[in-house]
Amino acid sequence: MNRIYEAATMSLVHAESTLPGDVTAAWDIKNLLTNAKTWIQTVGGLLLMLLGVAGLIWGGVLLVKKLMGNQQSGGQHGWGQILLLILVGGALGTGGWTLISTVGSGGQTTIEQLGNGGTIIVQPWGDATNTGGIPGLPGSPAR
Repeated sequence: MNRIYEAATMSLVHAESTLPGDVTAAWDIKNLLTNAKTWIQTVGGLLLMLLGVAGLIWGGVLLVKKLMGNQQSGGQHGWGQILLLILVGGALGTGGWTLISTVGSGGQTTIEQLGNGGTIIVQPWGDATNTGGIPGLPGSPAR
């Protein structure tokens, strides 16, 4: 065999090629799921950014409407709701998937700390043999 034919055969046997965005085209389930995750993160992030921009614009419209209207017509939306719509819309519009992922990873860290005993939520009254002096419970000192 010549070298060109061997190189082409080896490329087809391994069936991997590099695509833009660190996506590989290999014929196995791991790469299929990895590529699907990357695609969903990209599309979902763009959707979040689109919703953030829409929220930012709508918050601005409501703000101007509230400022220009009288008290009776502008009473449907409160100042807090308009402020939150502008803040959350701006955060999602600029952050998108990165913002949601960062918030989620902070939650993951908290859950892992709770699971490993890194955070004490409630301190028990006593040890396993002492119920802390509650009358009527086994292990409590008599009063």
